[in-house]
Amino acid sequence: MSSPAMIHVTYIETTPEKLWQALTSGAFTELYWFGRRIESDWTVGSPVNFYDSADDSLTDSGEVLVYDEPKTLAYTFKNETVEGEVPGRVTFTISPAGDSVVKLQVVHDQIAEDTVEGWRNGWGPILANLKTYLETGRTLQIKL
Repeated sequence: MSSPAMIHVTYIETTPEKLWQALTSGAFTELYWFGRRIESDWTVGSPVNFYDSADDSLTDSGEVLVYDEPKTLAYTFKNETVEGEVPGRVTFTISPAGDSVVKLQVVHDQIAEDTVEGWRNGWGPILANLKTYLETGRTLQIKL
C-alpha cells in the first residue's frame, strides 16, 4: 500500500532558473504565497522557515532534504499553527518541457490520508499564483 500524497503537475512558460529562484527566494515567495516569506540557506539539513509578512510570525517550518539546482528541491513541511502535526515532505521536480516551458511537479507526501484534500486545497491557489506571476508578472486576486 502506498502512502497518501498530494500530487500537482503544471506547465509554466518560464525557465528552470527563474522557477528555481521563485521557489527559493523569500522576496519572490512573498509575492505568490499570499504574503508568506521563505527563509533558508538551502544547505541539506538546514531549516526552512515561512513567515507571515503581516506580523512576521512563523507559519510553517521544515528542513532541507534535497537541493539539486535547478532540478529538485525537497524539504520537510510542518504547519506551525497545527499543534502536534507530524511534518510531511514536499518535493518540487523541475524539467524542461519545450521552448521556454518547464514542467513542475509538486508532491506533498508522508501525510495523513485525511489531510490530502486539505493540502490539495492549500497548494492549488499557491501554485496557480506562482504560474500566473511567472507568466504575466502579476498575481491572482484569489479570496481564500
